Amino acid sequence: MSFNNLKNNSVFKILTNIFVLIFIPFLIWMLFFDDNSYLIHRKFNQEIEDLENTISFYKIKIKEDQATIKKLDDSLQLERFAREQYLMKKENEDIYIIEFDTIK
Repeated sequence: MSFNNLKNNSVFKILTNIFVLIFIPFLIWMLFFDDNSYLIHRKFNQEIEDLENTISFYKIKIKEDQATIKKLDDSLQLERFAREQYLMKKENEDIYIIEFDTIK
């Protein structure tokens, strides 16, 4: 009698349906084992997000560099930049670099 009760149960009918029996392994396969699985797509989406962050970082750096280049059109600014950044000097000058020791 209990088998008949089980057979008449709506959940049992749904779970023993041939379409459900085929769909569940298919779903598990597509989510975890396939080459286009959900896990792989999640990893690719993370890579895309990282690359977009890198792109935005470099766009900001490009804007900063373009502003620096515009400032360097003036010869006095160019000379100042060369002296400060690359320690360049004129022929008759001496440069003294003073380094401070920081106590930690």
